[in-house]
Amino acid sequence: MTDTLSLQPGQLLARGVSRHLRHHDFVAIEEFVPDRGLRVDVMALGPKGEIWVVECKSSRADFQSDSKWQGYLEWCDRYFWAVDADFPTELLPEDTGLIMADAYDAEIIRMGPEDKLAAPRRKVLTHKFARHAALRLQGFRDPGVSALFGP
Repeated sequence: MTDTLSLQPGQLLARGVSRHLRHHDFVAIEEFVPDRGLRVDVMALGPKGEIWVVECKSSRADFQSDSKWQGYLEWCDRYFWAVDADFPTELLPEDTGLIMADAYDAEIIRMGPEDKLAAPRRKVLTHKFARHAALRLQGFRDPGVSALFGP
């Protein structure tokens, strides 16, 4: 079991978001790299192959220092911000999704608009998602395997 005291505020939000997305039959990977130079806080894969990206922002400064978020839009069908109840939500663009979260759960307040990925990109991204999830599971079950075979 993860000790929440050792997690950063954004990681706590990501945990609550990932838990909530399971209620919608999505599986999620935290800190996923869809392409070189990008790292999304949560990437979720839905039951029909839909891909959602959720960026977790723990403060005004955290949001204002994020200059790469628009680059994530081309890597998902829907884009969301996840924030806690104290976050000034008026800062967030209205044409994006909004999730209110804490370390234990979340609630989708505003659904992000759908902009479907092209089929070739979806296939590549789904394959990368599956491999990444399998590598994380293998690393969890056999921590020494990464040292033997690389990332």
